[in-house]
Amino acid sequence: MPSPSIIPNDRLDKDFYLVLEDFRSGAAFRETDEGVDHRTLIADLLTGQYDQVLRVVAFNPAEGWSRDVSADIAYELEHAIAVQDIEISEALRDFIEANIGRPIGAQLPLDL
Repeated sequence: MPSPSIIPNDRLDKDFYLVLEDFRSGAAFRETDEGVDHRTLIADLLTGQYDQVLRVVAFNPAEGWSRDVSADIAYELEHAIAVQDIEISEALRDFIEANIGRPIGAQLPLDL
């Protein structure tokens, strides 16, 4: 019989987000708060809380999954930038464009 966990399960039954950043000494996952949810992460990225974002990884321990959500986050950032008409850093622009595969604001041609 397994011993009971000292961590309440309800604290693990949510999505967590980790940001991989490029620092002068090399890439590392940025220390993060337990309370960084999807909405907070988007706001933090838009307000410059991260300098050189390389990847964003999400995981949910209770559900047993993890995945790279960089492209999903990049598309959301592109949308937020267009709707809110805000300025972003060159580094964040690079992250977004690398993950959406085109310059920000460029329209894809319609196949008729």
